[in-house]
Amino acid sequence: MRITLVEDNASLAKGIQNSLQDQGHAVDWLADGDEADRFLEAEGADLVIVDVNLPGMSGLDVVRGLRRRGSAMPVIILTARGDTLDRVEGLDAGADDYLVKPFQMAELAARIRALSRRRPEMQRHKEPVGRLMFDRSGRQLSGPSGLIDLPRRELALFECLLDHNGRIVPKERIAERLYGVGSEVEPNAVELLISRLRRKLADTGVEIRTVRGLGYLLDDTSQ
Repeated sequence: MRITLVEDNASLAKGIQNSLQDQGHAVDWLADGDEADRFLEAEGADLVIVDVNLPGMSGLDVVRGLRRRGSAMPVIILTARGDTLDRVEGLDAGADDYLVKPFQMAELAARIRALSRRRPEMQRHKEPVGRLMFDRSGRQLSGPSGLIDLPRRELALFECLLDHNGRIVPKERIAERLYGVGSEVEPNAVELLISRLRRKLADTGVEIRTVRGLGYLLDDTSQ
Protein backbone atom coordinates (compact mmCIF):
# COMPACT_ATOMS: atom_id res chain seq x y z
CA MET A 1 0.00 0.00 0.00
CA ARG A 2 1.19 3.53 -0.74
CA ILE A 3 0.81 5.70 2.35
CA THR A 4 1.33 9.45 2.66
CA LEU A 5 2.56 10.53 6.10
CA VAL A 6 2.24 14.22 7.00
CA GLU A 7 4.12 14.89 10.25
CA ASP A 8 6.52 17.71 11.13
CA ASN A 9 8.21 15.89 14.02
CA ALA A 10 11.13 14.33 12.13
CA SER A 11 11.97 11.76 14.80
CA LEU A 12 8.39 10.50 15.08
CA ALA A 13 7.91 10.56 11.32
CA LYS A 14 11.06 8.50 10.74
CA GLY A 15 9.93 5.93 13.30
CA ILE A 16 6.51 5.62 11.66
CA GLN A 17 8.03 5.48 8.19
CA ASN A 18 10.51 2.74 9.13
CA SER A 19 7.82 0.70 10.86
CA LEU A 20 5.43 0.89 7.92
CA GLN A 21 8.15 0.15 5.39
CA ASP A 22 9.10 -2.93 7.40
CA GLN A 23 5.50 -4.07 6.86
CA GLY A 24 5.91 -3.69 3.10
CA HIS A 25 4.25 -0.31 2.58
CA ALA A 26 5.66 2.55 0.51
CA VAL A 27 5.66 5.76 2.55
CA ASP A 28 5.85 9.32 1.24
CA TRP A 29 6.77 11.67 4.09
CA LEU A 30 5.86 15.37 4.05
CA ALA A 31 6.34 17.85 6.90
CA ASP A 32 4.33 20.86 5.68
CA GLY A 33 0.56 21.19 5.28
CA ASP A 34 0.65 23.28 2.11
CA GLU A 35 3.11 20.87 0.48
CA ALA A 36 0.98 17.91 1.55
CA ASP A 37 -2.15 19.45 0.05
CA ARG A 38 -0.42 19.96 -3.31
CA PHE A 39 1.16 16.50 -3.22
CA LEU A 40 -2.11 14.69 -2.46
CA GLU A 41 -3.96 16.56 -5.19
CA ALA A 42 -1.29 15.67 -7.75
CA GLU A 43 -0.17 12.19 -6.64
CA GLY A 44 -2.89 10.73 -4.41
CA ALA A 45 -2.36 7.85 -1.97
CA ASP A 46 -3.99 4.66 -0.76
CA LEU A 47 -4.14 6.05 2.77
CA VAL A 48 -3.12 9.27 4.55
CA ILE A 49 -1.76 9.72 8.07
CA VAL A 50 -1.76 13.40 9.02
CA ASP A 51 -0.84 15.35 12.15
CA VAL A 52 -3.19 18.16 13.22
CA ASN A 53 -0.56 20.82 13.96
CA LEU A 54 1.62 21.47 10.91
CA PRO A 55 3.58 24.33 9.40
CA GLY A 56 1.43 26.05 6.77
CA MET A 57 -2.01 24.52 6.33
CA SER A 58 -3.28 22.59 9.37
CA GLY A 59 -3.85 18.87 9.19
CA LEU A 60 -7.61 19.41 9.48
CA ASP A 61 -7.53 21.76 6.48
CA VAL A 62 -5.55 19.17 4.53
CA VAL A 63 -8.34 16.68 5.21
CA ARG A 64 -11.03 19.22 4.33
CA GLY A 65 -9.24 19.90 1.05
CA LEU A 66 -9.30 16.20 0.20
CA ARG A 67 -13.01 15.94 0.87
CA ARG A 68 -13.83 19.12 -1.08
CA ARG A 69 -12.10 17.58 -4.09
CA GLY A 70 -14.26 14.48 -3.72
CA SER A 71 -11.46 12.21 -2.56
CA ALA A 72 -12.52 9.21 -0.48
CA MET A 73 -9.00 8.08 0.45
CA PRO A 74 -8.89 6.88 4.09
CA VAL A 75 -7.39 9.34 6.58
CA ILE A 76 -6.00 8.79 10.08
CA ILE A 77 -5.43 11.95 12.13
CA LEU A 78 -2.59 12.10 14.67
CA THR A 79 -2.75 14.57 17.54
CA ALA A 80 -1.43 15.19 21.03
CA ARG A 81 -4.90 16.37 22.07
CA GLY A 82 -7.36 13.69 23.10
CA ASP A 83 -10.36 15.78 24.18
CA THR A 84 -13.74 14.71 22.84
CA LEU A 85 -14.25 18.04 21.07
CA ASP A 86 -10.91 17.67 19.29
CA ARG A 87 -11.82 14.18 18.12
CA VAL A 88 -15.22 15.38 16.93
CA GLU A 89 -13.61 18.24 15.01
CA GLY A 90 -11.24 15.84 13.27
CA LEU A 91 -13.98 13.42 12.31
CA ASP A 92 -16.25 16.25 11.15
CA ALA A 93 -13.41 17.50 8.94
CA GLY A 94 -13.58 14.17 7.10
CA ALA A 95 -11.10 11.92 8.90
CA ASP A 96 -11.89 8.22 9.19
CA ASP A 97 -9.95 7.55 12.39
CA TYR A 98 -8.16 9.40 15.17
CA LEU A 99 -5.03 8.38 17.08
CA VAL A 100 -3.77 10.26 20.14
CA LYS A 101 -0.03 10.60 20.77
CA PRO A 102 1.85 8.81 22.18
CA PHE A 103 0.72 5.54 20.59
CA GLN A 104 2.13 2.11 19.88
CA MET A 105 3.11 1.28 16.30
CA ALA A 106 1.14 -1.95 16.59
CA GLU A 107 -2.04 0.06 17.16
CA LEU A 108 -1.36 2.27 14.15
CA ALA A 109 -0.78 -0.84 12.04
CA ALA A 110 -4.09 -2.30 13.24
CA ARG A 111 -5.93 0.94 12.38
CA ILE A 112 -4.39 0.87 8.90
CA ARG A 113 -5.48 -2.73 8.37
CA ALA A 114 -9.02 -1.90 9.46
CA LEU A 115 -9.28 1.05 7.08
CA SER A 116 -7.64 -0.80 4.19
CA ARG A 117 -10.37 -3.44 4.36
CA ARG A 118 -12.83 -0.72 3.33
CA ARG A 119 -11.06 -0.12 0.02
CA PRO A 120 -13.21 -1.48 -2.84
CA GLU A 121 -10.36 -3.53 -4.32
CA MET A 122 -9.75 -5.15 -0.92
CA GLN A 123 -13.29 -6.24 -0.12
CA ARG A 124 -12.30 -9.78 -1.09
CA HIS A 125 -9.47 -10.47 1.29
CA LYS A 126 -8.39 -13.58 -0.61
CA GLU A 127 -7.97 -12.95 -4.30
CA PRO A 128 -7.25 -15.72 -6.82
CA VAL A 129 -5.07 -15.24 -9.89
CA GLY A 130 -3.85 -18.18 -11.94
CA ARG A 131 -3.09 -20.95 -9.45
CA LEU A 132 -2.19 -18.37 -6.82
CA MET A 133 -4.22 -17.06 -3.89
CA PHE A 134 -3.31 -13.68 -2.41
CA ASP A 135 -4.50 -12.97 1.12
CA ARG A 136 -4.49 -9.16 1.25
CA SER A 137 -5.33 -8.81 4.92
CA GLY A 138 -2.84 -11.48 6.00
CA ARG A 139 -0.31 -10.36 3.36
CA GLN A 140 0.44 -13.92 2.26
CA LEU A 141 0.75 -15.46 -1.19
CA SER A 142 -0.02 -19.14 -1.71
CA GLY A 143 0.65 -21.38 -4.70
CA PRO A 144 0.00 -25.02 -5.63
CA SER A 145 2.69 -26.13 -3.16
CA GLY A 146 1.62 -23.88 -0.28
CA LEU A 147 2.87 -20.55 0.99
CA ILE A 148 5.39 -18.69 -1.17
CA ASP A 149 7.99 -16.99 0.98
CA LEU A 150 8.29 -13.41 -0.23
CA PRO A 151 10.33 -10.65 1.42
CA ARG A 152 8.33 -7.46 1.98
CA ARG A 153 9.55 -5.72 -1.20
CA GLU A 154 8.64 -8.67 -3.42
CA LEU A 155 5.26 -8.94 -1.72
CA ALA A 156 4.64 -5.22 -2.28
CA LEU A 157 5.70 -5.64 -5.92
CA PHE A 158 3.24 -8.49 -6.43
CA GLU A 159 0.45 -6.45 -4.82
CA CYS A 160 1.26 -3.48 -7.05
CA LEU A 161 1.07 -5.62 -10.20
CA LEU A 162 -2.10 -7.34 -8.98
CA ASP A 163 -3.78 -3.97 -8.37
CA HIS A 164 -3.26 -3.33 -12.10
CA ASN A 165 -3.90 -6.93 -13.17
CA GLY A 166 -3.62 -7.26 -16.94
CA ARG A 167 -2.53 -3.63 -17.37
CA ILE A 168 0.95 -2.25 -17.94
CA VAL A 169 2.57 -0.65 -14.89
CA PRO A 170 5.48 1.70 -15.71
CA LYS A 171 8.74 1.00 -13.92
CA GLU A 172 8.67 4.50 -12.43
CA ARG A 173 5.23 3.88 -10.92
CA ILE A 174 6.44 0.62 -9.39
CA ALA A 175 9.46 2.39 -7.86
CA GLU A 176 7.20 5.07 -6.36
CA ARG A 177 4.86 2.43 -4.94
CA LEU A 178 7.70 0.41 -3.40
CA TYR A 179 10.04 3.15 -2.24
CA GLY A 180 8.01 6.39 -2.14
CA VAL A 181 8.07 9.43 -4.40
CA GLY A 182 11.47 11.05 -4.60
CA SER A 183 13.34 8.14 -3.01
CA GLU A 184 16.84 7.50 -4.29
CA VAL A 185 16.60 4.09 -5.91
CA GLU A 186 19.29 2.24 -7.84
CA PRO A 187 18.40 2.13 -11.57
CA ASN A 188 18.23 -1.67 -11.62
CA ALA A 189 16.43 -2.11 -8.27
CA VAL A 190 13.03 -2.77 -9.86
CA GLU A 191 14.51 -5.13 -12.48
CA LEU A 192 16.19 -7.19 -9.76
CA LEU A 193 12.92 -7.49 -7.81
CA ILE A 194 11.04 -8.44 -10.97
CA SER A 195 13.62 -11.14 -11.72
CA ARG A 196 13.43 -12.62 -8.20
CA LEU A 197 9.64 -12.60 -8.16
CA ARG A 198 9.47 -14.20 -11.62
CA ARG A 199 11.49 -17.19 -10.40
CA LYS A 200 9.15 -17.69 -7.45
CA LEU A 201 6.05 -17.52 -9.67
CA ALA A 202 7.27 -20.27 -12.01
CA ASP A 203 4.62 -22.97 -12.67
CA THR A 204 1.87 -21.02 -10.88
CA GLY A 205 -0.10 -20.00 -13.96
CA VAL A 206 1.02 -16.41 -13.48
CA GLU A 207 3.90 -14.64 -15.14
CA ILE A 208 5.29 -11.12 -15.20
CA ARG A 209 5.60 -9.88 -18.76
CA THR A 210 7.98 -7.12 -19.80
CA VAL A 211 6.52 -4.65 -22.29
CA ARG A 212 9.69 -3.11 -23.63
CA GLY A 213 9.88 0.62 -23.12
CA LEU A 214 6.57 0.73 -21.22
CA GLY A 215 6.76 -1.41 -18.09
CA TYR A 216 5.47 -4.69 -16.70
CA LEU A 217 2.17 -6.50 -16.38
CA LEU A 218 0.85 -9.51 -14.49
CA ASP A 219 -0.47 -12.13 -16.90
CA ASP A 220 -2.73 -15.06 -15.99
CA THR A 221 -1.51 -17.87 -18.28
CA SER A 222 -3.57 -20.62 -16.65
CA GLN A 223 -6.63 -20.06 -18.82
